[in-house]
Amino acid sequence: MAHIGDLVAEMLAQYGVELVFGMPGGQTTALHDGISRRTDRIRHVLMRDERNAAYAADAYARLTGKPGVCDVTVGPGANLLPAGFIEALNASIPMIGIVGELPLDWLSLKDKGIASQGFDQLSFFKTISKDAWLVPSVSALPDLIRTAFRVATSPRPGPVALIIPHDVFDAEWDEAALTISIDDRAIRAPFVRSAPVGSAVADAVTLIRKAKRPAVIFGGGVHGADAAPAACDFAERLQGLVVTSLTGRGAVPETLPYAAGALNPLGAWAAIELVKEADLLIWCGSKASQNTALNWTLPLPEQATITIDSDPDEHGRTFRPTVPLFGDIREALGLLNAALEPQQHGEWLARIAAVKAEGEALKQVEIDSEQIPISPPRAMAELAKRLGDDDIVISDASFSAGWIANFLPARRAGRSFLYARGQGGLGYSTPAAIGAAATLPGTRIVTVAGDGAFSYTIGELATQAQQNQRVVNIVLNNGRLGWIQLWQEIFFKNVQSALLESQSCAPSFADAGTAMGLKGFYVEKPDDIGPALDAAFAYDGPSVVEIRIDDLATPIHSFKRRMREGAATAKPRPGTVYKLRDHKISPDLAE
Repeated sequence: MAHIGDLVAEMLAQYGVELVFGMPGGQTTALHDGISRRTDRIRHVLMRDERNAAYAADAYARLTGKPGVCDVTVGPGANLLPAGFIEALNASIPMIGIVGELPLDWLSLKDKGIASQGFDQLSFFKTISKDAWLVPSVSALPDLIRTAFRVATSPRPGPVALIIPHDVFDAEWDEAALTISIDDRAIRAPFVRSAPVGSAVADAVTLIRKAKRPAVIFGGGVHGADAAPAACDFAERLQGLVVTSLTGRGAVPETLPYAAGALNPLGAWAAIELVKEADLLIWCGSKASQNTALNWTLPLPEQATITIDSDPDEHGRTFRPTVPLFGDIREALGLLNAALEPQQHGEWLARIAAVKAEGEALKQVEIDSEQIPISPPRAMAELAKRLGDDDIVISDASFSAGWIANFLPARRAGRSFLYARGQGGLGYSTPAAIGAAATLPGTRIVTVAGDGAFSYTIGELATQAQQNQRVVNIVLNNGRLGWIQLWQEIFFKNVQSALLESQSCAPSFADAGTAMGLKGFYVEKPDDIGPALDAAFAYDGPSVVEIRIDDLATPIHSFKRRMREGAATAKPRPGTVYKLRDHKISPDLAE
């Protein structure tokens, strides 16, 4: 007879979930048994570590718009999910965690692990998700699964946890007595869409028409709303500066003349310089976070602002917008596009072109470097030559995000770059590549990570090999935690806890990859980068390309200097204090 694991697997399959990422335990084995009987519609990807299951599910969700599903068992499995859950929560990524639990009549014994592996999982997940539920009975489960999909995909999307007790999972499923159904509107995010009120749209159009130097900042919410085509149309009508957050990259092609790259301390120099000259900032699907708002120095007091977001809490959180457009991003852009005629900003476009050219000249100096250890821009430029339009690039946290943003342009509209910016934690790229490769079989997946980040999840290389995935893992190895070394050197003149190797111990990531069944390549000379990448790209399976890089290199423009040559004179400053500012129409936009 069928069991409740069959019911869960069947409902997941009916919701269009093709992949579940996770690690089984005794309490969740019924789920795996149910999936095994439906492999024509859904399959399980076994991970080496539960935290990596969430990262793999995160990549699946970003590439499909559907909730990524991960499964873990009670206790030690559950308590490894927070890193991935918080990443998804902060980045608004739909995700469903299926979590095992002690039998219902054991729950009073969960405290202090009296019952093995027990702890208060419901309270735990309530703090790191949109919502979490403990399934109280077999009859309640179908409705809670429907609720999980609805909440995960409703504005603002995010992760939810469905905690299923062992005895519920193992119970028999009487299919005649307990029938199931799904809500097909919640198969992918957003579950529902709304539109801004007409008067707000009219006010926004009026403000845009008056602007002489408009700029739009596209965030990750553009991709979450499947709004890249509408964003491209709007950018073409605006004829002003276009920048993105890191997660917003691909909202428009960065090859367009008015697109200046990623707005972030790790991002494009031209974007940072030009955005300060705008008289109107349009924040579209961007939460004006610390990095995108340049430590909340943006907007400037004289800049008028428009915010476009489906989350009402984002309108006025760090500044008071001149015009808030509360509604779905795709719907809002559609209304603006219908009302706005193409604008003319010849002088502004000429200024954008000039600053971009200056930025490209600065980058070319780094690209042309013949130094040993290798300059990261040289490596990234070689990678850029080989990337195809359909390739997916996954960034790990820290400096890798900057090297990618500056030297790997988004050539097409759509989500072809995945960044772990919701939490900014190390160790995202390798497991996310597993999720991406499983989601898009045959597509080349390229990861870029520092040696510190790569070390976090190196065990999952075995999963890439087992799945024979087409993944090229690029490790920029400087033998240390680059960000920490920079911080300690500049602010304390004392590097103490950033070194990851010594004369007696220098890990080889290429050799580690080879030992786990991947192809390994080690590069320490600039002329060897291209041949190693060519070999890795030609290989029909996963590979590791380890590149020895300059340990002083940084993508942060304000810190581009040789720290050990005495040029680092910056002093630490206390955290930025900001207050709510009223961004009224600037003199240029006044009646």
